[in-house]
Amino acid sequence: MKLQLKSDQDLIHQYIQGQEICLEELIRRHKSKIYTSIYLLVKDSYLAEDIFQDTFIKVINTLKAGKYNEEGKFLPWVMRIAHNLVIDYFRKEKRTPVVTNVDGFDIFEVLQFNDESMEDRMVRDQTHKDLKGLIHLLPSEQKEVLIMRHYGELSFKEIAEITEVSINTALGRMRYALNNLRKMILTKELSLKN
Repeated sequence: MKLQLKSDQDLIHQYIQGQEICLEELIRRHKSKIYTSIYLLVKDSYLAEDIFQDTFIKVINTLKAGKYNEEGKFLPWVMRIAHNLVIDYFRKEKRTPVVTNVDGFDIFEVLQFNDESMEDRMVRDQTHKDLKGLIHLLPSEQKEVLIMRHYGELSFKEIAEITEVSINTALGRMRYALNNLRKMILTKELSLKN
């Protein structure tokens, strides 16, 4: 039977029994999903490649030690290892992804705008400056979730894992952040009209 037709579980059992090629097939099968999820968190291809390799070193060690028991859940298990390594990396670096320091990282400079007049650009720059100022006023947990979601393009599941809270808590913080921003914008508009 061809390797491509075997289930992850079959490949794992054959790898444990000494067939190294089975691990190559598992990596080939899942590399893009695992690598992409790491890259989206760290935003650096070299670092993502390092963490990807560390992930599979951990996978190999666990399989060879006979400690793997996630029947039929190979990919989620490997993804969990990868995300834990990403979190460990950020802990060691004493920073969180994307949100390092709002003053030091201008989230709006990353966005590109084409074909706009000088007036449009000035209005956009002022709007971004105002919005950045308002985001800066949010409580840190709300600011963190908002930036990770909208500017880091992370899923709520990824945000929950990185910030070590439940998905519901991450969703709640986002809801509060958006509500607070709306209130601040309304207050600002009202003060401009008077």
